[in-house]
Amino acid sequence: MKELSEMISQMGEDALTCFSLALESYLDDRKTAPQVHELSQNIRKNYYKVEDQIFDIMLKYQPVAEDFRFIRSSTEISYAYSRFGRYAYDIALVRETYGGVTECVNDGLEETSTRVKKMIRDAVISFRDLDIRKAIKIQRREVKVDRIYHERIPELINSNNTKCALMETLILRYLERIADHAVFLSDAVNYIVTGKHRPVEEEISDNDK
Repeated sequence: MKELSEMISQMGEDALTCFSLALESYLDDRKTAPQVHELSQNIRKNYYKVEDQIFDIMLKYQPVAEDFRFIRSSTEISYAYSRFGRYAYDIALVRETYGGVTECVNDGLEETSTRVKKMIRDAVISFRDLDIRKAIKIQRREVKVDRIYHERIPELINSNNTKCALMETLILRYLERIADHAVFLSDAVNYIVTGKHRPVEEEISDNDK
C-alpha cells in the first residue's frame, strides 16, 4: 500500500510540473510542448502501473474496508493525474499551433490559470496528506473557474481577433476540464477518509474534532 501511495503521489508532483510548464507556453511564450509531452507520457505509463499494482493487491490480499476504499479511489486519483498531464499537453500545443500567443493573454485568463494551478496543488496535497479540508477549497475554485468559462465564451464569439479568440477558447476549455477532474479527485480523497463521496464543510469540521 505504501508503494502504491508513493507512486500516485509522484504522479501528482509530475502533473503539477507538467501543468506549470504548459502555463509557461502561453504566459511566457516558451516552447514547452516537448517537455510537457514527455512528462505526460510518463504519468500515463505510471497510471497503467498503478492499475497493475491494484490488481496484484486485490489478488494477493483481502483488504479491510478502509484499505479497500483507498485501493478503489487510487484508480480514480491516478486517472485524474493522467488527465491533468494530457490536458497540459493540449494547452502547450496551442502555442505550437498558433505561434506566439502572449499578446492574447488577458487578466481573466491569467486569473483562471492561477486558480487551476492552485487546484492541482491542493489536489496533490489532499491525497498526500489525506486532507479533506483541501476538498472544499477545490470545490470553491471550480465554481469560479466554471463561471469565468461560461461568461467568457459568448464574448469570444463576437471577437474581431480570430487567432486570440480560438486560442483563449481552447485554453479555457482545457482549464475547465482540469478543474472538473480536480473535483473528482477531491471526492475520491474524501471517500478514502470518510466513506462518502462529496465533502461538506460540516463533515470536515466534525472530522477535525
